[in-house]
Formats: sequence, structure tokens, C-alpha cells
Amino acid sequence: MNNEAAIGHAHRDDLGSKMGMWLFLFTELLLFGGMFILYASYRYMYPDNFKVAAMHLDTLIGSVNTILLLTSSLTVALSIAALQRKQTRFSVYLLMFTIVAGGAFLVNKYFEWSTKIHHGIYPKGPEMANLSDGEVIFYGLYYVMTGLHALHVIVGLVFIGFMIVFILRGKQTFDNYQKLENAGLYWHLVDIIWIFLFPLFYLIH
Repeated sequence: MNNEAAIGHAHRDDLGSKMGMWLFLFTELLLFGGMFILYASYRYMYPDNFKVAAMHLDTLIGSVNTILLLTSSLTVALSIAALQRKQTRFSVYLLMFTIVAGGAFLVNKYFEWSTKIHHGIYPKGPEMANLSDGEVIFYGLYYVMTGLHALHVIVGLVFIGFMIVFILRGKQTFDNYQKLENAGLYWHLVDIIWIFLFPLFYLIH
């Protein structure tokens, strides 16, 4: 009887954990959804200026980053499946690859931002005075939205790093992997947000 009660209690904890994560993800979608609406409003007001500004972004870096995040999202899903099959070491390797891919994304973003900042294109930068109002707004949205996304990438990488530690310590196993599943859900959200950001900023010209 006690064992059955313990099992039932664990199940409720898992369900509550998953529901809590979905609620958190919903609030994140509301946050970025508001930004997307703001972006759409300004793009409607300055369509030509947005296209001109987008031409100065590096589409190649954006494309590489898209591939990195899509691949890392796949490896997270495969890691969960591997853990369910009791392939602990393989699961950890897949999560390590995810961290490497996410880190490469951030490195690419750093160099992309550095190039723009070096040329004076940043909020209140020296080159901004030479741009139209629409271009200034475009770059403002670019820094805010991609910067906030990069922050989410960092949080996701920390989250996944903890999952590696938990797996190695036996706290996440083939029959107890809810935290890893939640980490996967968060990482998929990071991926989905970038799938929207990429065409909005890099492919509109």
C-alpha cells in the first residue's frame, strides 16, 4: 500500500512538473509574441527601411545558426530517447553535443554583434544618426529580440548542463527523466523562437 502511494505521489509530481513547464513556456510565448506584434506594426509603417536595414545583416551566419539550433534540438530529443533505452552514456554525449552547438550559436552571434558595433551600428551609436527612422527601429528591435533570445540560449545551456550532471549522478534515469524532458521542452522553445526571428530579420530583403 505504501509503495502504491509513493508511486502515485511521484506520478503527480511528474505531471505537476510538466504542467508547470508548459505554463512557463506559455508566458515566454506571450513575451515574444508581444515583440513579434511590435515588429509587425513597425514593419508595416517602414517596409522599405526594414528591407534596406536587413540587407546589412549576415544571412550566412543566420543560416548557420539556424542549422545549429535545429540540430541541437534533434540531439536533445534523441538524448531523451536514449535515456529511456538505458543508453546513459549516449544520452550524455548527445547533450554535450547540444551544448557545443548552442555555444557555437552564441559565438557566431557574438561575432555578428561585434561587427555591427565596430561599424557604429548599435543603439545611440555614431552611425545611427545617418540612418532613417525605420532603420533605427529595425536595429533596435534586432538587438532587443536577438539579445533576449541569446539570453534564453544561455539559460537553456545551463539547464542542459545540470541535466548532464543529474544523469551522471543517477538522478535522471530511464524511469525518471521528467527534468530532462522539461529541459528538452525549453530548448525546443528556444529553437522555435529563432525559427521566427531568422526570417523576420535576415530574409525580408
